[in-house]
Amino acid sequence: MWANETVFYQIYPLGFCGAPFENDGKLATSILKVADWIPHLNKLGIGAIYFSPIFESDTHGYNTRDYRKIDTRIGTNEDFKELVKKLHDSGIRVVLDGVFNHVGRGFFAFKDVLEKRWDSPYKDWFHISFDGNSCYNDGLWYEGWEGNYDLVKLNLRNEDVITYLLDSVRYWIEYFDIDGIRLDVAYMVDRDFMRRLRAHCNGLKSDFFLVGEMIHGDYNQLIAPDMLDSATNYECYKGMYSSFNSMNMFEINHSLQRQFGPDPWCLYTGKWLLSFVDNHDVSRIATTLNNEKHLPLIYAMLMGMPGIPCIYYGSEWGFKADKKDGDPGLRPCFDAPVDNELSAYIGRISAIRSSEKALMYGSFRSAFLTNKQCVMERVCDGERVLIAINADEYDFDAHFDIGCGTLRDLESKEDIPVTGPLHMPAYSAAFYKAL
Repeated sequence: MWANETVFYQIYPLGFCGAPFENDGKLATSILKVADWIPHLNKLGIGAIYFSPIFESDTHGYNTRDYRKIDTRIGTNEDFKELVKKLHDSGIRVVLDGVFNHVGRGFFAFKDVLEKRWDSPYKDWFHISFDGNSCYNDGLWYEGWEGNYDLVKLNLRNEDVITYLLDSVRYWIEYFDIDGIRLDVAYMVDRDFMRRLRAHCNGLKSDFFLVGEMIHGDYNQLIAPDMLDSATNYECYKGMYSSFNSMNMFEINHSLQRQFGPDPWCLYTGKWLLSFVDNHDVSRIATTLNNEKHLPLIYAMLMGMPGIPCIYYGSEWGFKADKKDGDPGLRPCFDAPVDNELSAYIGRISAIRSSEKALMYGSFRSAFLTNKQCVMERVCDGERVLIAINADEYDFDAHFDIGCGTLRDLESKEDIPVTGPLHMPAYSAAFYKAL
């Protein structure tokens, strides 16, 4: 699967384009702005963009009005088709957010139910009781997503709903030529619908990528040949920043060993989870980390650990925002990308990750571990890469069996004879190939 060899980049389109929160039907800006970022994305080594909700919605994108129309606030279907072609021409694939669990109150079928009640042909598209009422005083009750009644839950057991959604996906693939879908709140999406979606997409594009949002629980519930290719690795998201903030590298290494180790009980060995240090729903990593000197180190861990790395737009240059201040601050508009020392470093280690088979496909082992230092080992087809991270303010010499006579620093391309312990400078991360 191409995604296993790819570094992803997440864009929240409505924020990226500076769209107004309320959808008044007026074009405010253009999604074609993303094309201006292609040189920046190439420097970062990005091979795919995951776009958060991009279709017509009431406000924030997840309350969909129309699955077959790009949100009026950011452009037209023709604009997005043109953008996808430009991205493809630059070697960048496109993954869209599939919000299939719920729709907005402005969705045509729900509006018809509010108007016609029992006489609406769409009344069974939702979970409705005409004997109750809603917080909007509709004179009927309906199920919303986790108590949010601007998000009307779809009945994914209704054949007409399934047909409508699968036909929409067919349109996305045939008209826009997209390469994958990220399923919003996949942990709640009906499993039989997910299987129908998998078979449908396979028939349209053999290498189509499906990844699901999974916040907790067993990711194996979703990842299977007849379901999804991947799921979001929230366990390691938490483990990474927590390990740096508490100076306890045992936490993230325990999670990685538990998930990807060689033992039969390891949960996800041979699977590729979508890895990230932040996204549109959580505080920016530059805000979350207590020590700004750990910022490049956590990206090195992201590129070195098993999984598919994904970078959230703006975080590659250290943009800060706190979740407690509200979602708009996490999803801003930038006039132009920023190239700085951090983004340049991420570009270099992204290139390393994309050129080393051991980093894309290799097994995982914790080769050396203390509270403040760790060395991760990745091995594939006889190729062996060590990722050495020192989160401490002091230099450190790691005494362990390095297992070779020479290490090649994959960033500097320098060959280093192994004559003693591995020297790890303060606040450093290095990728070494065993020769």
